[in-house]
Amino acid sequence: MANLANLPRSARTEFTAALNQICAERGISPEAVIDTIKAALVAAYKKDFNIEEEAAYEAELDQVTGEAKLFELPVDDKGKRKEVTPPGFGRIAAQTAKQVILQKIREAEKTAIIGEYQDKVGNLVSGMVLRFDGKFIVCDIGRGQGLMPPEEQARGEHYRLNQRLTLYIKDITDTVKGEQIIVSRADPKLVIGLFKREVPEVESGAVEIKTIAREAGSRSKVAVASTQAGVDPVGSCVGQKGVRVQAVINELNGEKIDIIEYSDNIEKFITASLQPAEKLEIKLDETKKTAVVTVPEDQLSLAIGREGQNARLAAKLTGFKITIKGPKGEAVSAKSSDHEFEIDKLNLSSRVRNALVEAETTTLKKLKKLTEDDLKDIRGLGSKSIEEISEALSG
Repeated sequence: MANLANLPRSARTEFTAALNQICAERGISPEAVIDTIKAALVAAYKKDFNIEEEAAYEAELDQVTGEAKLFELPVDDKGKRKEVTPPGFGRIAAQTAKQVILQKIREAEKTAIIGEYQDKVGNLVSGMVLRFDGKFIVCDIGRGQGLMPPEEQARGEHYRLNQRLTLYIKDITDTVKGEQIIVSRADPKLVIGLFKREVPEVESGAVEIKTIAREAGSRSKVAVASTQAGVDPVGSCVGQKGVRVQAVINELNGEKIDIIEYSDNIEKFITASLQPAEKLEIKLDETKKTAVVTVPEDQLSLAIGREGQNARLAAKLTGFKITIKGPKGEAVSAKSSDHEFEIDKLNLSSRVRNALVEAETTTLKKLKKLTEDDLKDIRGLGSKSIEEISEALSG
């Protein structure tokens, strides 16, 4: 097929000029557009005249005038085709050409956008909730749109229209609707990206995030190490008065973050990963990658965490299967709801009790040390809750 752009100026018509202009502006091949128009003309003819799908036809499109003709296949013995162009087919051809060109423009624009974001996979992007498509969330991420599937949404986060979010561009994948940019609020790499944004030492490589364990929307444990002498990895990530880690927490809508110093000494690393629990005795089997951790009675609740979360995240972080045992060697349930805390002696309401457990205030000694201002800082505790705690402690 001749290149339309190379036709003599005298041979160019309004059809040729318009087609070439649109194709040049959008980066689309004119030949590809014409081939698609031909196929669409055959399909439109079969549909309008109720012709069987198996029947064979061929369309011709004059590259200069845009005039369309239709022929029935196969050719006869003399090599001729039977023309079956119906009256008014020029109108059908014009409508079809318009639809095809618009579709090609949309496809070209989408391909260009997908190509642009292909280079951004693994990065953070600012986005806004555009609409809800069932359980999926469609986000405006600039030139394109990102799709956030249910599994990439953080537990406990409630999304609303026009809400602004920091998103992690996870992948570009094929779906029934074509290629889609997949964005995430649940991927652990979102947390890593936020620390790179807030902590210059992480961005420069002076502090390295070695591993991360995350239960999105609830809690993350981040193991960090220094690659330069004199740099405190934990202190760098926490920041002065906690300002850096707090910025990450705020972006994650209050998700708790434990920053732990990484160690090649696995016993030391497991001890750090089970913080805030202390005075732990650890027996390792490095071949089977298992660890039995004996914990003092007053530290059991801290080592296990709410519904076993602290121990579970420690296991993910270290790669070791961790078994928690009490001081007498008895195995302890991994669910904190099965474990009785010292504060349960106060018979507090379940809401107040759970707020204290979530804040890891499970002993009477620790609770009595907290001032009224300290209690106000605990999420879920209001003035009535503080009054209930005060009365229970004095009773």
